[in-house]
Amino acid sequence: MTRALLVVDVQESFRHKADWPLIGNPDIASQVARLVAASRVAGDLVVWILHTEPGTGGVFDPENGHVRLMAGLEPRPGEPTVPKTSINAFTTTNLHQQLTRAGVTEVVICGIRTDQCCETTARIAADLGYDVSYVTDATTTSPIPHPDVAGRPVGEWLADPRTLSVADITARTETVLGGRGFATIATTADFVGREAVLAR
Repeated sequence: MTRALLVVDVQESFRHKADWPLIGNPDIASQVARLVAASRVAGDLVVWILHTEPGTGGVFDPENGHVRLMAGLEPRPGEPTVPKTSINAFTTTNLHQQLTRAGVTEVVICGIRTDQCCETTARIAADLGYDVSYVTDATTTSPIPHPDVAGRPVGEWLADPRTLSVADITARTETVLGGRGFATIATTADFVGREAVLAR
């Protein structure tokens, strides 16, 4: 086993955030499930990562019950679940050690948010020497308001031309990760199609 799929923060916490109605792909769990199935067919390690903020009282506080995988996603025996407290999946966890022990040299990244936890995890993984595939269509995010209008009513900042749309954010992430050598940009179909052929 030299490859691992990192499923980053596809958790119920996000459904309880105020900006969930603005999310680019509310069906993200189904897309990720396709990628998980393909990874299992290929014999890859699947690693489940959950963001936690203990003691905060918010949606990422495990005490509130939302820090769990979205419906339709279920780890199998031998697939580790890694809780994190930082934006990326490495800094506050033993993920790197687990991957090293498993002989993993390539990671495939999917999850929530495209530009935040997923992108940052990809950058750190590249710095640690992994070959990184970034499956953009198996990530999702929501629009980002310009700092001048953040905190105003949603309708106001959505109308502001400086607000970054989901499409803007996705294009930027692909350009930076792919163009700067952090990752190979891929699609779910790249993996699902390939693994279907290998399984015949």
